[in-house]
Amino acid sequence: MTTGALPTQTLPELPRHDHGGCINKAIQIAETLCNDRGVRLTPIRRKVLELVWESHRAVKAYDLLDRIKPLETSAKPATVYRALDFLIEQGLIHRVESLNAFIGCNCSDHQHELLLLICNRCQEVEERPALEVMNAVAKEIAEAGFHVHRKAIEIHGLCAQCAALELVR
Repeated sequence: MTTGALPTQTLPELPRHDHGGCINKAIQIAETLCNDRGVRLTPIRRKVLELVWESHRAVKAYDLLDRIKPLETSAKPATVYRALDFLIEQGLIHRVESLNAFIGCNCSDHQHELLLLICNRCQEVEERPALEVMNAVAKEIAEAGFHVHRKAIEIHGLCAQCAALELVR
């Protein structure tokens, strides 16, 4: 009789990458943008942003709460969701709809559309500008007379590194 447990998936080793630089850049941009816009980057918002930027993998809200709880014992799900809403509103992070998770934004300093490449194996998410793709989508939307509130394209597959590992096997 089977237990119904799913087999664990071993994630491939990724090249060493210092996320400290990513975090520092994201915080500097956030501080500048918030200051320019007259909004506050509170300590909890800052911490959530740091945690989102700890890797280039999408992170779920309850995982963020688990990480914040030891530092801010009064933190509740609403605390994290309010911080995430603020960070999205300011363009500092993106919601990855298909994963119900969040990633840091690579170009927070300007409004843009999203093409997200999501690796099913290592869980890395890459944000791409893909201007030609977005222009083609915009043309189709205009022809349909559709009024867009938000536009993001999420594509699941294997990143170049994981695809190369598949070839080796």
